[in-house]
Amino acid sequence: MKTLYIVIPCYNEEEVIDETTKRIRAKVHQLIDKNDISHESRVLFVDDGSKDRTWEKIQSIHAMDELFVGVKLTRNRGHQNALLAGLMTAKEYADIIISMDADLQDDIDAIDGFIEANKEGADIVYGVRKKRDKDTFFKRFTAEMFYKFMLAMGVDLVYNHADYRLMSKRALDDLEQFGEVNLFLRGLVPLVGYKSAMMYYERNERFAGESKYPLKKMLAFAFEGITSFSIKPIRLILLVSIIMFTISMLIIAYSIYRYMIGATVSGWAFLNVSIWLIAGVQTLLLGIVGEYVGKIYNETKHRPRYLIETVLRR
Repeated sequence: MKTLYIVIPCYNEEEVIDETTKRIRAKVHQLIDKNDISHESRVLFVDDGSKDRTWEKIQSIHAMDELFVGVKLTRNRGHQNALLAGLMTAKEYADIIISMDADLQDDIDAIDGFIEANKEGADIVYGVRKKRDKDTFFKRFTAEMFYKFMLAMGVDLVYNHADYRLMSKRALDDLEQFGEVNLFLRGLVPLVGYKSAMMYYERNERFAGESKYPLKKMLAFAFEGITSFSIKPIRLILLVSIIMFTISMLIIAYSIYRYMIGATVSGWAFLNVSIWLIAGVQTLLLGIVGEYVGKIYNETKHRPRYLIETVLRR
């Protein structure tokens, strides 16, 4: 039997963590009783610098039940870094690792399917949403546009998959070799390779508390994914620059022609629009280039992606 670790990143989850613990405990014991996983299996909570009582609750849960272990980061590092910290910690003790969020939106019963797919030879099993009927129109529309745009930009990711997945120890060993500071695991995991499978499930509404991904963070996350995995935007800059240069040459030629025939009175609107158009496009392009330069700057410093303050494990 294989040892399973379930990694759950937590940031200000005191309202939901008790219910999460209750449901996960029942599922893990059910799997152990069925001899699907070993008695050494554990649930690993990763506290991502929470400002509420999340870590105190994790300590209390661990003290009462050795099934639950914990990792506390020194400060908030963001969901992706906290998840990676949990995965890299868990792979030292487990044969297979499942990552999921603490808000109980991911269907816990899908874990059975993950384990079955792993038994059939899949090193990576992606949890994929069947549909988004429970999302608002705005969230559904933006999420679908995000996946379609990422695919158009050449990023290899699984449609409607977030971070609910199973990975084998050897897959995580290989994932560890990717040294990016700017993490986007949904794009990194497919690069690992190995045999994979998909497990479709219904996503629930959040049990309690507020979403940790408001619009601002969702946009930042999308931009992180695009600029971390695709160079198409920077190639687009070259195309736009060529088009703008061509237009500029045509305007210059037209201006010279008007001058030669004596029609030198220029329109204020034409001049004003031209200046602002060129300035606006240049500023946008410089901003995109600056984003890539900034990422290169972060990567060259080789700073740690996370620092662990405390590990709770018996």
